[in-house]
Amino acid sequence: MPRRRTKTSGLHRWSRPLIGAVAVLGATNTGYLTATKLAGGEAACPTEGCAKVLGSPYAEVFGQPLALFGLIAYIVMAIFALAPLAFRTDDKDLRTKVDNTSWLLLFMGSAAMMIFSWYLMYIMVAKFVIPEGAAAICIFCIASAVFATLMFIFTVLGKAWEDVGQLFFIGIIIALATIIGSLGVYAHIGRPVAGTYQIKAADGTPAQVALITDSSGEAELALAKHLKETGAQMFGAYWCPHCRDQKSLFGIEAIAEMPYVECAPKGKDAQVQLCQAELTKATEKLRPEIGRDAGFPTWKVGDQYYSGQQSLQDLAEYSNYKGPKDFKNTLQ
Repeated sequence: MPRRRTKTSGLHRWSRPLIGAVAVLGATNTGYLTATKLAGGEAACPTEGCAKVLGSPYAEVFGQPLALFGLIAYIVMAIFALAPLAFRTDDKDLRTKVDNTSWLLLFMGSAAMMIFSWYLMYIMVAKFVIPEGAAAICIFCIASAVFATLMFIFTVLGKAWEDVGQLFFIGIIIALATIIGSLGVYAHIGRPVAGTYQIKAADGTPAQVALITDSSGEAELALAKHLKETGAQMFGAYWCPHCRDQKSLFGIEAIAEMPYVECAPKGKDAQVQLCQAELTKATEKLRPEIGRDAGFPTWKVGDQYYSGQQSLQDLAEYSNYKGPKDFKNTLQ
């Protein structure tokens, strides 16, 4: 029995430094991802699938990199773990209160981080690994889940908790809140906003009365991603009805995946110079065929230009698309 107490006291003595060390490792991992994302670069992923995971909508929360929130969480956990070690006071009651409060915060924080990390593991497997294979495994995501789990284990085993029943009850509340919050944060992915997509000018005002209401099928989403990945571009303007109709063919959900380039000066994220250069090239190639300048929309697929609205079947053929072709929306 004495031998058992010695092992336990040893774990308790080193639990805070262990939690702090793991939190620092987690902060290093998420800090690297945050820095590369904010700098407009890409993390050094060993596979293309890993890069897709880090570039997916699941890697962004409230318009900011998810890794940024992870970085903040790990820093806070390091403070909770290590700050009480440096706290010095002759007031024993105050020391005890600080110690107990920080342990409770460590438990709540590590539980929430572990549950959220394993929810992200489920997303990675269900949305990326199963469809694309082991190449879609994100090592940075796995590392973060491991760090969060280790912090939780060290927190639970690193202190002689007086009221285990209360701790279990708090854990249940944290688990439910984390799961509900996670589902809420990602509820918008794959769903249209308010059932519609409305083209707007750069100042946010509606620039077109007609709304896009068609939804996307699996084939539309896959084609939009394929066109973007192969470097195709659609040049258009926010006020152009034919551009609106072209987007409508892809559907609301696939619009975010389309390789669309805004050409109108007042349009959002306009790339006027690029448009002028490309449309000039398109006109030189297409004028003998169509008898006019290239207008909106104009597609560039490979080194070929196509003016006017294109059917999804034609775009699939132009781009050598091999995915599903059971398109829901057809060109009228």
